[in-house]
Amino acid sequence: MSWSPDQELVLLATGQQTLIMMTKDFEPIMEQQIHQDDFGESKFITVGWGKKETQFHGSEGRQAAFQIQTHESALPWDDHRPRVTWRGDGQFFAVSVVCPETGARKVRVWNREFALQSTSEPVPGLGPALAWKPSGSLIASTQNKPNQQDVVFFEKNGLLHGQFTLPFLKDEVKVNDLLWNADSSVLAVWLEDLQREEDSVLKTYVQLWTVGNYHWYLKQCLPFSTYGKSKIVSLMWDPVIPYRLHVLCQGWHYLCYDWRWTTDRSSGDNESDLANVAVIDGNRILVTVFQQTVVPPPMCTYRLLLPHPVNQVTFCALPKKSNDLAVLDASNQISVYKCGDSPSMDPTVKLGAVGGNGFKVSLRTPHLEKRYKIQFESNEDQETNPLKLSLLSWIEEDIFLAICHSQCSPQQSVIHRLTVVPCEVDEEQGQLSVSSSISVDGIIISMCCNSKTKSVALQLADGQILKYIWESPSLAVEPWKNPGGFPIQFPYPCIQTELAMIGGEECVLGLTDRCRFFINDTEVASNITSFAVYDEFLLLTTHSHTCQCYCLKDASIKTLQAGLSSSHVSNGEILRKVERGSRIVTVVPQDTKLILQMPRGNLEVVHHRALVLAQIRKWLDKIMFKEAFECMRKLRINLNLIHDHNPEVFLQNVETFIRQIDCVNHINLFFTELKEEDVTKTMYPPPVPSSVQQSRDPGGTKLDLICDALRVAMENINPHKYCLPILTSHVKKTTPELEIVLQKVHELQGNAPSDPDAVSAEEALKYLLLLVDVNELYDHSLGTYDFDLVLMVAEKSQKDPKEYLPFLNTLKKMETNYQRFTIDKYLKRYEKAIGHLSKCGPEYFSECLNLIKDKNLYNEALKLYPPTSQEYKDISIAYGEHLMEEHQYEPAGLVFARCGAHEKALSAFLTCGSWQQTLCMAAQLNMTEEQLAGLGRTLAGKLAEQRKHSDAAIVLEQYTQDYEEAVLLLLEGAAWEEALRLVYKYNRLDIIETNIKPSILEAYKNYMAFLESQTATFSRHKERLLVVRELKERAQQVDLDDEMPHGQEADLFSETSSIVSGSEMSSKYSHSNSRISARSSKNRRKAERKKHSLKEGSPLEDLALLEALNEVVQSLDKLKDEVYRILKVLFLFEFDEQGRELQKTFQDTLQLVERSLPEIWTLTYQQNSAMPVLGPSSTANSIMASYQQQKTSVPVLDAELFVPPKINRKTQWKLSLLE
Repeated sequence: MSWSPDQELVLLATGQQTLIMMTKDFEPIMEQQIHQDDFGESKFITVGWGKKETQFHGSEGRQAAFQIQTHESALPWDDHRPRVTWRGDGQFFAVSVVCPETGARKVRVWNREFALQSTSEPVPGLGPALAWKPSGSLIASTQNKPNQQDVVFFEKNGLLHGQFTLPFLKDEVKVNDLLWNADSSVLAVWLEDLQREEDSVLKTYVQLWTVGNYHWYLKQCLPFSTYGKSKIVSLMWDPVIPYRLHVLCQGWHYLCYDWRWTTDRSSGDNESDLANVAVIDGNRILVTVFQQTVVPPPMCTYRLLLPHPVNQVTFCALPKKSNDLAVLDASNQISVYKCGDSPSMDPTVKLGAVGGNGFKVSLRTPHLEKRYKIQFESNEDQETNPLKLSLLSWIEEDIFLAICHSQCSPQQSVIHRLTVVPCEVDEEQGQLSVSSSISVDGIIISMCCNSKTKSVALQLADGQILKYIWESPSLAVEPWKNPGGFPIQFPYPCIQTELAMIGGEECVLGLTDRCRFFINDTEVASNITSFAVYDEFLLLTTHSHTCQCYCLKDASIKTLQAGLSSSHVSNGEILRKVERGSRIVTVVPQDTKLILQMPRGNLEVVHHRALVLAQIRKWLDKIMFKEAFECMRKLRINLNLIHDHNPEVFLQNVETFIRQIDCVNHINLFFTELKEEDVTKTMYPPPVPSSVQQSRDPGGTKLDLICDALRVAMENINPHKYCLPILTSHVKKTTPELEIVLQKVHELQGNAPSDPDAVSAEEALKYLLLLVDVNELYDHSLGTYDFDLVLMVAEKSQKDPKEYLPFLNTLKKMETNYQRFTIDKYLKRYEKAIGHLSKCGPEYFSECLNLIKDKNLYNEALKLYPPTSQEYKDISIAYGEHLMEEHQYEPAGLVFARCGAHEKALSAFLTCGSWQQTLCMAAQLNMTEEQLAGLGRTLAGKLAEQRKHSDAAIVLEQYTQDYEEAVLLLLEGAAWEEALRLVYKYNRLDIIETNIKPSILEAYKNYMAFLESQTATFSRHKERLLVVRELKERAQQVDLDDEMPHGQEADLFSETSSIVSGSEMSSKYSHSNSRISARSSKNRRKAERKKHSLKEGSPLEDLALLEALNEVVQSLDKLKDEVYRILKVLFLFEFDEQGRELQKTFQDTLQLVERSLPEIWTLTYQQNSAMPVLGPSSTANSIMASYQQQKTSVPVLDAELFVPPKINRKTQWKLSLLE
């Protein structure tokens, strides 16, 4: 009888050789004969391509075509009973029966509707066990072969598809049953010894097999007795918990095993650790040494052969002995393998995917130190529970820790401390005794240890963590407490636990089978698939197919939680994309390799950027430049980090750097990658910012400092060997020193060094052409005026000799200075050119002057001639005329005045309105009084146009003697006191009544009107601004993506309301700005004025109002001095009433402005642009509010409008006499 997985159907196999299908209420649905002649619905179609006799039959030869198929009968121990198994989804089931015609077993597959689908191909020696993989791909059974017994797999169509061999001889065991676990990852094989001798002790075995990379591994073997309490009656996997196995023995003795995956890896973090990873495969341990070889499973570096199947492997926890391993096998013996100098090759150690004929293996393989038998007080428990010890840990050289379940209570565990029993005689087999034991309430499900802190963490089934210090004299455990003093308990039991130092505190890390990651009792992530702790790093793989690496030295649980919870990782070192489903295997100590395993079983080596940079920084701190350079070159890390990590240390050890690298090409590579950027601030910022800021030498740039320092070091060590890097150091400077480089190449050509490491001039020049463009190099060689050097470079270039030889021949015929002038002019080095041309004599001055005018080299040319020479004067006049054309009239006048061209100077000064200099030039030209008066009137007119009334009045009074016109200009410029001075000086008191008093009263009226208009404008803009802000605040409560509000609130908005969404505003103005960019500057200014429009309803109306209010405030603040001056003369001429009125009006206006400033420029609006969106103090509401505010935020250029204008309150403008 067999139930379907959904418990809806039950299938009965009867003694009448029929199959009956019933419902869960045992109502018959259908009955079929168990033996069918038909193949089934999935019968193969033969298209008749050739005959069997003509086909290729491989190694069997042609006679295989004529072999007659023989049918073997069922196995002798077969009970001939039908076996039924269902597929995981309940849509199909398979039946294994003995065919009455042939006597052999066949497997038939039926669907849920009782229709035959397929019949298996004839398989000789097919066993009765049958199990359909829940995932539905394969059906497992067994097959007896001539020399072995296999577990074979059928497809749904009845064809064989793969097998693996059981580790027993033929007819040694029989397979009682095959059982897949719930997730199809483990196949349990229940075997039983066959009676071969009368007095032999028979055993029953439960083996657990898994597959990886198409290889089947025997992971666990549990031997049971066939009599007494330990005889297995029933065996089954838990239908819900995939790795839970239920075993029921005779006498109602029940065992429940919970299995979990673990990676057995060595835990050392120094260079002596070889990064070993051990894999259990039956009675073999497959060890891969990842420090030296990376081979995919099932291959390995070497194999350890043991007499019994292996159940557990553990590496020594001591850092110096981390390569030693201990193996616990099914007979509860512990075999200890140690790495060291062994006199001969251990026969139990076989090399795997390394070595071979003619190859020398540099690997140190371990040797079997001794096998230890464990002395228990009673062996009764071992008979009923073959896996007596679990969670074996090797904590000291001769001390082991192991967990055993208590015989007294099923809910108790016992911690055994196993020590080596000393023996006088060197026996092959040693003894381990239980030196001390302690019982713990609860079932211990995991154990991890930390060799640095000598502590062990034990996890109970309820998540509680216990602590054991292995150096304590007595075996005692206590609850593990967090820094706050509270016991730690994982909310869910974890399948992997580790100990790590986080921020100076030792913490327990745990990962559940549901990918939830805990540090102490805090859940920091829920998408972690695997993790590993290496040195000061925590490495994790996630469901989002990334590998993240965090430095634990200065971290805290909160920072790790924040880093793992955020979708965006700011630091590029932390995160790396990996293949889907990758899991961490191990990290190679003191290296950059991280080993990942893919779901299908193959391995991948990645160099995580965080590990790489950390290792490079360690090497650089230890002045190990060669190791750091090789790693950076191989992994494409920017070589600037060698200097930028610690500039002072690098510059102090440049000779060490050269000697360690000791390769010309590598030094050149270092030079070519150099750049001014500090990569520790851009590309590779340190995980924790250093408190010590590296000081840079202000006297030179980084490039120049490194090039000079390395060049000096190379010249001291061996200038001939490092000739090419020395040339590179000149070329790589911020201003390439190509002339020096060419000179050195020329020296090499003249006298070749005898040093064997030296390079020839031809090689040096050929290398130089790789760094510098050949045309540029040709020009620089020409600039040295050395024609031999020019020819040497030109021959290496692609230039046509017909092109450069006539040019060089023409140059050779010229006079030296004119030759150099011609070369400099050709190279566009015009400053040098006029310098050489000035030495050629006066006949070439006209050519020189034309070049000066053409290239604007006036300042440089003036330095070449004495100030008294005619050439100096000609150049100065040309310079002044050039400045006049550029509308720089005052500098032009100064140049003319200096060279003695006074008339031109007077014209220039007159044009720019410099009246003092104009009158000075007039004096030097000895003008008559009449000419001087005419000049004065012209000057006064220009000054009056420029609103310089006081200066114009001085000119009129002193040079034209027209004081009346001067007084009128002073009154026009509101210089009342100066006008009164002239009136009294020339005793014209009548002007006071006719001009001064009316002018004062007119000015008073203008000030009153101006203040009135400014006050009205200020009040109007202020009220409108408050309305606009209120509308915007209300609009923020409405979804910005919805349409304009309806109903009662619609009255708040005009048809041209200024409230628009941020997206509308940004799209409108980004579009207009993109069109504006191509316009003229005039149109651009016009568009900027339109942008801040005061029109009601414009998008940025509030900014326009702020801008207008700012202008009003600033104009009123500038008016204080003018008001003070007019108040004084109003009081002087007894216009007290007007003075008081003006003073009071101005005071009221200023007070209105000062009162309104906090209301207009509020603190909230000032902080708009600087408001943080995220942070530890943010809430969901604050983040949403700031986000919405940012959507309608202003451009950065308008941020200054939110700063209130400054009013100078110290300016004294009141006249106390009028109060």
